[in-house]
Amino acid sequence: MTPPSTTSLQICSYNIHKGFSTSNRHFLLDDIREAIRAIDADVVFLQEVMGENKQRSDKSSSNQFEFLADSIWPHYAYGRNAIYDQGHHGNAILSKHSFLLFENYNVSRWNFSRRGVLLGQVSTGIYLVCVHFGLFAAERKAQLDALAEILKRFVPRDAPLIIAGDFNDWTGRLNPLIKEKLHVKEAYSEIFGKLPKTFPGMMPLLPTDRIYFRNLQLESATVLSGSPWRRLSDHCALSARFALT
Repeated sequence: MTPPSTTSLQICSYNIHKGFSTSNRHFLLDDIREAIRAIDADVVFLQEVMGENKQRSDKSSSNQFEFLADSIWPHYAYGRNAIYDQGHHGNAILSKHSFLLFENYNVSRWNFSRRGVLLGQVSTGIYLVCVHFGLFAAERKAQLDALAEILKRFVPRDAPLIIAGDFNDWTGRLNPLIKEKLHVKEAYSEIFGKLPKTFPGMMPLLPTDRIYFRNLQLESATVLSGSPWRRLSDHCALSARFALT
């Protein structure tokens, strides 16, 4: 494991599609692990992570966050969201910095679409939030309201904060509301003036994935597309770097 930097924080956000390729024909979690290892991020935000799969006992299918963390990220948090007969999946945060706290909050609007907000704070003092919003506009709006209330209750307004994940906001209409309600900026658009296109992974056309932040100094932001990313999940990954002061 490369020790965490004391001058900057490199992060990655990735919807891993439970380890399957866009077509669902190939299980590629080994390749996904190698790809995110190459980024050498200090913190990795993951969505659609299998926490348990009773139909398979190997770690790459069950407890995927532990398999991905391995020896690189010694600290991790998992939020179980969607629960079914054969197991469950949700969001996870992998970190080189130890967690001071973490909690998963249910923000589901309907029983058929189980969603959660995974909130943690690491030893640098930075609060981390991993999200995966729903597919419907009304659902996403309600989840934004729920997230705003969670931050209001548990995250000091002047504390450094990163919110990353799959917002499913492919039209971009929720983006100004997110920035207004949460008092955040979106990393990629701060540099390039537009939201990052991350879906579908083979030919990204829609801006579904984001990295929002406040009370931090942004240094860089990148969409991880092309080889090997386009053959892995159905989403591209995002990366950003922040200065630690």
